[in-house]
Amino acid sequence: MRKSGRTPWVAFIALWSTALAQSGTLGLGDGLITFNTPTFAVQLVKDSQTLYSLNTSSGFNFVPTDMMTLRQNNSNYHLGDMTFRARQVGSTNWTSGDSAFSRRPVTALAASGSMLAAANLAPTLPSNSLLNITREWALNEGIFELVFNVTNSRNVAVEIGALGAPLEFNNIFTSRTAAQTNEECSLFDPYIGVDAGYVQVTPLLGTLPALVVLPVGSSPLEGWRFLPEDTTNPPYYQSQTFEGLYEWQFHTLAYAENEWSGVEPWNAPTSVTLQPGESRTYGLQFRLASSIRGIEDTLIETKRPVAVGIPGYILPADQEGKLFLNYASKVRSISVYPEGALTWRPNTESKNASWVGYTFTVSAWGRARLTITYEDGTTQTVHYYLTKAGSQAIADLGNFLTTSQWYNDTSDPFHRAPSVISYDREVNAIVKDDARVWIAGLSDEAGAGSWLAASMKQYVQPSAEEVAKMEIYVNQTLWGTLQNYNGTVKKSVFFYQPDLVPSYAYPSSIDWTQWWSWNQAAAWATDRAYDYVHVIGAYWSLYRVARNYPDIAKVRNWEWYLNQAVLTVAAMTEDNVGYVNDGLMDETVIRFLLDDLKREGLTANASLVENAMRARESIWSGERYPFGSEMAWDSTGQEGVYAWAKYFNDTTTAINAINSIIAFQPTVPHWGYNGNARRYWDNIYGGKLQRIERQIHHYGSGLNALPLISQFQSDPTDFYLLRTAYGGLSGPLSSIDEGGFASASFHSFEDTLKWDAYSGDYGPNFVGHALGMGTYIIDHPDFGWQAFGGKVLSASPTVLVQTLDPVRRRVFIAPLAILLSLDAGAFSTVQYDPGNKRLTVTIVPKVEGSVNAASAPQGRLTVAQTAVVSGVGSVTPAGNMTQDAGAWVVPFNNGKGQVELVIQ
Repeated sequence: MRKSGRTPWVAFIALWSTALAQSGTLGLGDGLITFNTPTFAVQLVKDSQTLYSLNTSSGFNFVPTDMMTLRQNNSNYHLGDMTFRARQVGSTNWTSGDSAFSRRPVTALAASGSMLAAANLAPTLPSNSLLNITREWALNEGIFELVFNVTNSRNVAVEIGALGAPLEFNNIFTSRTAAQTNEECSLFDPYIGVDAGYVQVTPLLGTLPALVVLPVGSSPLEGWRFLPEDTTNPPYYQSQTFEGLYEWQFHTLAYAENEWSGVEPWNAPTSVTLQPGESRTYGLQFRLASSIRGIEDTLIETKRPVAVGIPGYILPADQEGKLFLNYASKVRSISVYPEGALTWRPNTESKNASWVGYTFTVSAWGRARLTITYEDGTTQTVHYYLTKAGSQAIADLGNFLTTSQWYNDTSDPFHRAPSVISYDREVNAIVKDDARVWIAGLSDEAGAGSWLAASMKQYVQPSAEEVAKMEIYVNQTLWGTLQNYNGTVKKSVFFYQPDLVPSYAYPSSIDWTQWWSWNQAAAWATDRAYDYVHVIGAYWSLYRVARNYPDIAKVRNWEWYLNQAVLTVAAMTEDNVGYVNDGLMDETVIRFLLDDLKREGLTANASLVENAMRARESIWSGERYPFGSEMAWDSTGQEGVYAWAKYFNDTTTAINAINSIIAFQPTVPHWGYNGNARRYWDNIYGGKLQRIERQIHHYGSGLNALPLISQFQSDPTDFYLLRTAYGGLSGPLSSIDEGGFASASFHSFEDTLKWDAYSGDYGPNFVGHALGMGTYIIDHPDFGWQAFGGKVLSASPTVLVQTLDPVRRRVFIAPLAILLSLDAGAFSTVQYDPGNKRLTVTIVPKVEGSVNAASAPQGRLTVAQTAVVSGVGSVTPAGNMTQDAGAWVVPFNNGKGQVELVIQ
């Protein structure tokens, strides 16, 4: 969050709040109902009996109480409200009810015993309502619950096609300082798993207890509906400072038949029919987990179904998935939709009798829903995304970027050619014109995203044909056009100023009057530090190619690319470049650059980069919340802050960054939310469908996974970090479609549920994938030997793992805290012999089956110990091996090389 002063804004909000205090329909002026539960101090608004505050014993409030005067009008939703759609059986038209739409004081009912407050909602529902709904706030064995009793009040059968409970938690950042936001606000995300579903509410500090909202009785989380509200007044609903609220949907058929028609929903839509006078109860309960990491323990304690997927819920076709289930009732059946998308078999890998395991293989591409039915009738859904083999998906990506997205019109007056340029998948054409000029102008995130992804793909999986094009782009278009010869980087090479380019036909169908249709001076400004890092990444990736695959880099030698990266760092850290003291997206690449400068013995350049980064980190070390950006709140800065805090041994700042990430990057059995960092405004600036919404696997996923996976390497028993990180690292793989096009993000609203048509700012997401993806081998206390990104072929007497991750450049053996990395070549297998304390690593010239990938002339292996592990000393190759720039040189014989590592 930016740390600029906010006093005038706070004063404005206060005046607005005072003006509204007497005009709302919520009834704030008539007082509150107050009571205490064993876990929470609770306040309800007396007139509406909706939740006003929900405080823990430590004083943390999950509800935006201080914003209530700004949110006291009709169609402002609060916890305790209800929406529904119903119809008489035989009718085709749904009748809607919404307790917030035209609010009136509810009719209070007598409360006694475990019931804390009760009301009939009839006064605040339509007069022609087919349903009679009463609401209770109650204690059930000390647990705070919200219960709705829904009764058919007619003399004919009534079908309920939609029933929802709006949720209101304090995700409002409007008018708050950085400290207030981080200390007072929460984010909430769903596990849309029907009977096993829940919502987790995580305080932004990342260290406080988390709220877990669970179903009462048969109250499935079938759908997750965004709640529309007025966006014009403070605190500015559906804006960058207030994402908005969502609704727990118990039934969704009425939406599936209407607003959501034509969209494949997360879960099969249902309705329920009530006979005359028949009632049904729905409800939510509120529990406090000891920590965010403790959410699953809380679910187990409350006897809810828990699922743990390895490596997660994005499964490439060449990998097996594992799913471990913990529930008191046995599994009756498992099914998958679409039929045949997954096949499975039980496994006996669990070391704990409370877990039952299954192994899955992939037989399709795209979304898949697993439905698990237990013997007690409970139904759980687990949501997967199935992809091509990881290495093939990356090959497709590289080919698409350098063919379909290759722009070679050299008559272009903006000199954008040759380049990899933005793309619109809906019309299958490059984006040559957009009012947001950076999208068509090769810079900022949404313009640089495609060429950045194409560059980083060469680091992961170099192709001679693609490297040739990227060298042309870097040497003809990036250097000298996008980047000035002094190293500064423009915000966009495309601009809107017709008088300067009279021969260019700007489309009249585009509105060029918005602020983002920059003229030349604004577009060519060089004052945005974020733009520099993408350029550094392009140079660094080609350095890696030229250094390790010299036969396919023809235009420049590796020294030139490395020097260009350093030049760009130097220009970025000049005083006239803005945001340089914020954490910058994908700047982990600068950390890799610094390591390479040291390995190459380039002391002066290494000192330049290190000193520039030390100056930035020294600022962050003096701040509690050093995660600033251009936005009021962001999940961008944590990556860079963590990288340099860890490098300079600033443990406090590094752990603060990790805790911040844990608060906005959930771990749930759903491919879209698992490891998905919080982003909700970037489609305004980079998407084709411009909308504030919870984005699925935007670049925050891949980039925030980098600190998590790095911290796991330092603490290799923290499997929560590994699970969350791997979900984030896998996110960029799901963005690649069957033809190789990569979308910026997936739209989460249930009326859409599709990938955005623009390539946008996908590139930074792929950077996270490229720099963090690997095979991570663990010995889990409940599940035994597992490999995230690999296949355990045997576990005794030696552990043998086949590497299958999309990159094959990185292997981490958690019990040893040993990280193996390749500058060239690809890992094939890793064997660990605990008795003899030996690792045997097999390396091949390229990933098996990657037809167009270049073969490494030799393997280049680095070995690092990332943490102190008892009984593990130095690790060195057995026999005589040579080193070059810090890497062990591995010759290939008959298509492979083998290295034995001795653990002292």
